[in-house]
Amino acid sequence: MNFRLRDFRRADFDALWKLDQECFPRGIAYTRVELAAYMKRSGAFTVVADREPGQDILGFIVAEANRRRVGHIITVDVLPAARRLGIASGLLTSAEDRLRAAECRMIQLETAVDNAGALAFYKRHLYDVIRTQPHYYPNGLDAFVLQKDLLSPALEVKLLT
Repeated sequence: MNFRLRDFRRADFDALWKLDQECFPRGIAYTRVELAAYMKRSGAFTVVADREPGQDILGFIVAEANRRRVGHIITVDVLPAARRLGIASGLLTSAEDRLRAAECRMIQLETAVDNAGALAFYKRHLYDVIRTQPHYYPNGLDAFVLQKDLLSPALEVKLLT
């Protein structure tokens, strides 16, 4: 499946929110207000994956760079029917590149402790679990906090091999 990555457009918001509701269970999926607030934060950006030549949204990522030069992945969402096609990897790589360009030295994210698929995905992309955050989600579920060093020369060697 062909897809392209592009910057978020205001007209995308409803589709992105609906996609988030489809990707995550209640208590983990964002409300409209939460998603909008994260997307509007200082230093935040949203990248959308859509189908070429049409405009069907297949996925998106929301990330941010803070003043301490630490990036944060807020959410990665991909349509269930479009998974395992490289869309999430493309979105993640795009966000990592933007965060590197913003001089972030590391990137962090959270994922539910029971989301084995997400954990395996992030480990394939060289993220390490650094701690467990108790009761992270509104439904009381714990989260793993993962981190990746964006400036490590060892990382460059691993990615090239």
